[in-house]
Amino acid sequence: MPGTEIISTEPATGAVLWRQMSGDADKEVALARASWAAWAAHPLAYRIEALRRFANVVRQKADAFTDLLARETGKPLWEARSEVETVIAKVDISITAFSERTGQRRIDAPMNTRLALRHKPHGVLAVLGPYNFPVHLPNGHIVPALLAGNAVIFKPSEKTPASGAFLVDCYHAAGIPAGCVRLLVGGPDEGKALAGHPDIDGLLFTGSANTGIALNRQFATKPEKILALEMGGNNPIVVWDTPDLYSAAVLIVQSAFTTAGQRCTAARRLIVDQKLYDPLMVELNKLIGRLIIGEPHADPAPFMGPVIDNDAADMLTESFLALLTMGGRPIRHMERPIEGRPFLTPGLIDMTGVAEKVDVELFGPILQVFRVNSFEEAIVEANDTRYGLSASLVAQDPKLYDQFWANIRAGIVNWNRPTNGASSAAPFGGVGWSGNHRPSAYYAADYCAYPVVSSESDSARASMGVGLRDA
Repeated sequence: MPGTEIISTEPATGAVLWRQMSGDADKEVALARASWAAWAAHPLAYRIEALRRFANVVRQKADAFTDLLARETGKPLWEARSEVETVIAKVDISITAFSERTGQRRIDAPMNTRLALRHKPHGVLAVLGPYNFPVHLPNGHIVPALLAGNAVIFKPSEKTPASGAFLVDCYHAAGIPAGCVRLLVGGPDEGKALAGHPDIDGLLFTGSANTGIALNRQFATKPEKILALEMGGNNPIVVWDTPDLYSAAVLIVQSAFTTAGQRCTAARRLIVDQKLYDPLMVELNKLIGRLIIGEPHADPAPFMGPVIDNDAADMLTESFLALLTMGGRPIRHMERPIEGRPFLTPGLIDMTGVAEKVDVELFGPILQVFRVNSFEEAIVEANDTRYGLSASLVAQDPKLYDQFWANIRAGIVNWNRPTNGASSAAPFGGVGWSGNHRPSAYYAADYCAYPVVSSESDSARASMGVGLRDA
């Protein structure tokens, strides 16, 4: 509710980083509604130039932005810097994508007429952002939305509001009208008020499957509004017929434990050939034991920091114990190395043969392991999920990859690469509980504007040759 104070604390230290009173969805939507038409009326070249100024502002403030992002999320400084660089790169990528996917063009038409394809903005779009990539992921919606001529109300996660506020300040500093990029600070109540507001023309969401499904139900009676859902994954990484087990272990660690496992594309399930299981676990355990886990600015740089807060750490610890009580065999126990802070060591658990499988997104450094005896069984195991975001195969044989690609259910299918680290220059999305067939990244242009086809002629010339009585 308006008047509630939102406080952001550093996960690594518990120190208060930022505080502000929550906002009013009605006010923010009204301001955006009053501003978007003028923004949309500007030529595309004007909006492109404005967004390039935004990229330059972020570039100038990159060090401060990186520091704030690292402190608020707990992610290592190197990873926060990479996220800020992605924000900058998003502008040029979006300009190219807009031209390719939603540009103006002429289409062949009968004599004396022309057929024109152009695109119009929806109007006022709400953006709900997550805490794991609090600037990169919402920015992936905001930049193409603004480029198309929409106004945006951005509600960041209540766990990372400072990073969201910094991002919006950069837009305003670049001269993009304040009414066209609004910040709504708040928690779940403000998010619900924004999502259900009658004066928004659509919602662009990144977050959990449960929230996305609730939004899908809410919008089911509102076909006039665009809804783009970017949700989570229970992503498999399959290891088969590879002689380089160290490289396989590196790919597994990168997939499962980058960002402390807090990526929608993180590997949640390792499916491995029974014959490779023992030697692979040796390599994997050795590599995990070498990982540096620490605060963002530590020297030497850590591989991973804490999860977002103690509530998340408690939930993950309880989830690991629940897997044990279901019959899972611990390979590497999850631990809390710093009392009172949400640091977690990676947990490995063998769930082979457990009768009741848990098809949920455990958003942290927990990797479940499944041993199988045939490649066909591996694919069946990999597909045994309601989600369908990313999947990766580690194998030498191209024929196995062809078989894997053809049969796996996922929007991102990789070979000898991690499950995560998707490029902004390609579409990003999944099937099942991972999205609603509105892929983001390069394809975000598709849901930020709608096509308008026009049959046109310079003069009104028409005749009727059938169905008329003689004059």
